[in-house]
Amino acid sequence: METLKEGFFKYQAQTTNFASGFEVDYAKGSYIYGKDGRAYLDFVAGVSVNTLGHSHPRINQAIIDQVNKYMHVAVYGEYAQEKPVELCKKLVDLTPEGLDQVYLVNSGTEAIEASLKLAKRYTGRRQLISFRNAYHGNTHGSLSVSGDERKKAAFRPLLPEVYFIDFNNEEDLQKITKETAGVIVESIRGASGFRLPENDFFIKLKKRCEEVGALLIMDEIQPGFGRTGKLFGFEHFGVVPDIVAMGKGMASGLPVGAFMTSNKIMTSLKQNPQLGHITTFGGNPVIAAAALELLNVLDDEKLMEDIDRKEQLFRENLNHSKVKKIHGKGLMLAPELSSPEYTLRVQQECMNRGLILFFLMYSIENLRITPPINISDEDIIKGCNILKSVLDDLD
Repeated sequence: METLKEGFFKYQAQTTNFASGFEVDYAKGSYIYGKDGRAYLDFVAGVSVNTLGHSHPRINQAIIDQVNKYMHVAVYGEYAQEKPVELCKKLVDLTPEGLDQVYLVNSGTEAIEASLKLAKRYTGRRQLISFRNAYHGNTHGSLSVSGDERKKAAFRPLLPEVYFIDFNNEEDLQKITKETAGVIVESIRGASGFRLPENDFFIKLKKRCEEVGALLIMDEIQPGFGRTGKLFGFEHFGVVPDIVAMGKGMASGLPVGAFMTSNKIMTSLKQNPQLGHITTFGGNPVIAAAALELLNVLDDEKLMEDIDRKEQLFRENLNHSKVKKIHGKGLMLAPELSSPEYTLRVQQECMNRGLILFFLMYSIENLRITPPINISDEDIIKGCNILKSVLDDLD
């Protein structure tokens, strides 16, 4: 009889030659429990997806309650359903003026695709500008505005009229012109190492967009939903984007995405052509119920208020001679090690010792630390001690 791992490799398509095939039994809180009977402390949270950890009782109950009422009843935008409407209203209430409407979709990459379309449709322009080493997803449009040619070359031709500038380079802002429909940027850089804007770069970027009539699209797919101590990362940097794309941790484990903008901009999807964006399962009421309950838990338990303290606890407990620097903000942290090869060895040995860590896609010399934001102090210290013990033991 085949083992679960054997079936995984035989029947489920793989996109690398090095998937671990770790056999999952169940998950709860900040731990994933393997078929081997061991508990693994999760410092990755499904790549920033499990905002409240695994099997959070309030999220689970919200899902069950909605399943017992109804699941899918219509394609997006046809029927008024309680949980999707409540979710959109709450997001509008929690974000700055000018972000008036929410379009619910299935994933972060779909949110990016729709945001790019919206910028083109609203401005009547075709040019898009992104940043080198950016990551925005893997569908064709999202891949087109991602900035690593190694990931793109095999799939060309991609979208035309996409141009790249350097992050934190103020001189490059002059390349944004009246031909530009939209500029897309991550509020905190993900795959390229959890890097932050410097010297009010986002304020200067927004000013340049306003000067030429381009829309600023902020990719909040990874930083969003409390991970940095604010609901969205852009709130740290003194700007309000024209369009916000979100996903990943929005429903604490279920597949979801959304984009927000003003009524005026969003209305352009209704005409010339009608149905400017279409999604069958976007706004699914079960997923909306989970996302709404996530926002309620963030508020009720004041979780975002504790993120800065937890960040400092990580930084204090990861003080080690082999950690060059810790990039990032909040609970989106990237300890930089000596080389990609060493980082991969460290990650594997941490797994052997019961700690789940990943590396970052474009900058493999960095470890990914994106735990559930409700992780306990005890588990933070425990995981940091495991990592430091591995660094002590591996040359």
